[in-house]
Parts: sequence; C-alpha cells; structure tokens
Amino acid sequence: MPESVRDVASVRFLKRRARLGLRRSYNSLVPALLITLCSVGAYYFSMLVLGHQGPLFAATSAIIALGFSRDPRLRRVLEVGLGCTIGIALGDTLLHWLGAGIWQAALVVFLSVLLARFLDSGAIFTTQLALQSLLVVLLPIPAGGPFTRSIDAIVGGCFALAVTLLVPRDPRRAPKDDVKLMLGELALVLRECASALSYNDSTTAWHALVRARSQQPRLDAMRQGLHGSVEIATLSPLYRRHLQEVEALAKVMERLDYAMRSSRVLARRLTSVINNAALSDVGTLNLAEAISECASAVEELGAAVADTNPRTTLSHARDSLADIAIRLHPSKLEITRMEGEALVLLFRTLMVDLLEVASMDPADARALLPKL
Repeated sequence: MPESVRDVASVRFLKRRARLGLRRSYNSLVPALLITLCSVGAYYFSMLVLGHQGPLFAATSAIIALGFSRDPRLRRVLEVGLGCTIGIALGDTLLHWLGAGIWQAALVVFLSVLLARFLDSGAIFTTQLALQSLLVVLLPIPAGGPFTRSIDAIVGGCFALAVTLLVPRDPRRAPKDDVKLMLGELALVLRECASALSYNDSTTAWHALVRARSQQPRLDAMRQGLHGSVEIATLSPLYRRHLQEVEALAKVMERLDYAMRSSRVLARRLTSVINNAALSDVGTLNLAEAISECASAVEELGAAVADTNPRTTLSHARDSLADIAIRLHPSKLEITRMEGEALVLLFRTLMVDLLEVASMDPADARALLPKL
C-alpha cells in the first residue's frame, strides 16, 4: 500500500476516533458532574462536619459506588458501597490487631476475598472489598485513628446512594430508546425477509436470520437495564409516579424479545421454503407484501412507543398490525403447499407477539387471526 494511502487512512481513523470521543464526552457531562459533586461533597462532609483529616476514602468510595454506567443500579451502588465499607473496616480491624507489614497485607487480601465470596457472589463486591482493605493496611494510619476511614467509606456510600435515588435520569428514557431501537432492527429483519421472497433469494433470508440472531445479546442487556429503571421508579421520590409506565415498558420488552425470537424462526424457515421453491408466484407476491407491510407497522410501533412522532399513535400502529393479522390464512394468501402453510403459521405467531407489544390482550390478538 502506498505511503500516501496509509496516511489518508490514518487521518480518517484519527478523525473518526476524535468524533466518537467528543460524542462520549458530551454524553457524559451530567454523569461527570454528579460524580464530581458527590465525591467532593462526601470529602468535605467528612472533613468539615466529622472533623476527619484528609478523608480520602469518603471521596473514593463515592466515586467507585457511582461508577460510570448509563444508569447506576441500586444493587450495584449497594454492592460497591458495602464492599468499600466492609473492606476498610476489615483492614482497620486486622491492622489494629496485627500491625502493618507485607505479610499482614497478604493476609488481609486473602481473608478479604474469602469473606467477600462468603457474603456475596458479585465480582464487583469482591474486588472492592479486597482493594479497600489492602489500601487500609498499606497507607499510614490517619490522625483520628484507624476506624475513621471506615466512617469515611460509609459517608461516601451514603452520598452515592442519595445521588442514585434523588438525582437519577428519567427511568423511562432509556427503555423507550431501547424499544425503538430494537423495533427498528426487527423492521429491518422483516424487510430483508420480504426482499428475499420478492427476489427469490435465500441468501437474503439467511442475512435476515443472522441480523435477528445478533440482536439477542443486546436484548438481554436491555432487559437487564430495565431492572435498574424499575428500581429507580420504585425508590426515587421524583419518579415514583412513573412506576406503572416503566413496568409496562418492561412487559413490552419481554414481548419484543419473543417477537425477535419468532422472527428468527420465520427467517430460518423462509430460507428452506425459497430453496425448495415451495411457493407459487402469486403466493410469494402476497406473502412478501404482507411481510413488507408488517415491517412498516413495526416502524410505526417503534415511533409510537418512543413518543418520537406525535402523528403516530399506539392505536394506529396496533390497527395497522391488526389489518395484516386478519389476512394471515394460507388460502387468503393463495398458498397451498405444506411448507408454505407452515411459513404462514410462523408468521401468525410473530404477529401475535407484535400485537402484544402494541398493548393488545393476548386473547384478542389470537382472535384476530382467521380460523384454520
């Protein structure tokens, strides 16, 4: 490769990394401000109110407990806060009994890890407990006595907990963005399925299957993040009024998970149907049109759930899906062979999942489907 081409590629790479870095920094302004205020506030509270000299552990425990995740979950804050506090208390106790030294530090770390594994299975909890107890043994004893550091850790953890409960981000925002993003991916899967039928291309159907499979880790992470949103809505005085809405979003995400799994089954079967030429030209055209319309309805559903388009409402998206559901019978789609009929049955399952995502009762969703 010529040197000039390598230089151009390097410049593009650096520009791209710079843009991504600036975007991350911009999106992190509020969390950075909260971490700064929390750590400095804990430090000065221990110093000015409690009279501790250089309460470093108050600031560090607050920073570690808050972390830099998208939305710090209550369990995570408690794990880290308790890990810091217990680790410092254990280090102070062993330091008081055994004194300072290398073998004492090794013993402290060993016992801290065993104690952490006994108390909790979380990796973060174990790491923080061992780290804080080791620092206690290695650092000089403060003027107020060794156990002042334990009190400082409690102060830092309390500040982090207060920030988590009193100054959280809107617990509805991230789940709505996640649902919209995942519905957009599902719409792309359906469009690829429709394109595979229209062009009789099993490779495109396989690509749809690969796309649908690749979303499962992201779906699992989104559902995990929803637990944090439910915790915030349950415990935060500012957002407790939104608890029912957040719980409803959790149910939507669960049904969306089912819909994505159903789309994987549909795409996999579609590959076989195309390879075996199991559909007539008319049946192929009708089914491709129905799947394409479904993709458009899923996009409407994503906009409605996320409230990004005031002209698109949940009821409108639900009606669009219902109009498709009432046509899903092999004879109405002019599909006669067994493999094609099986494909329609799989599409019906996906449609029920999507109607439930659109807040329709499962019994009502199944009732829309034509009797077989």
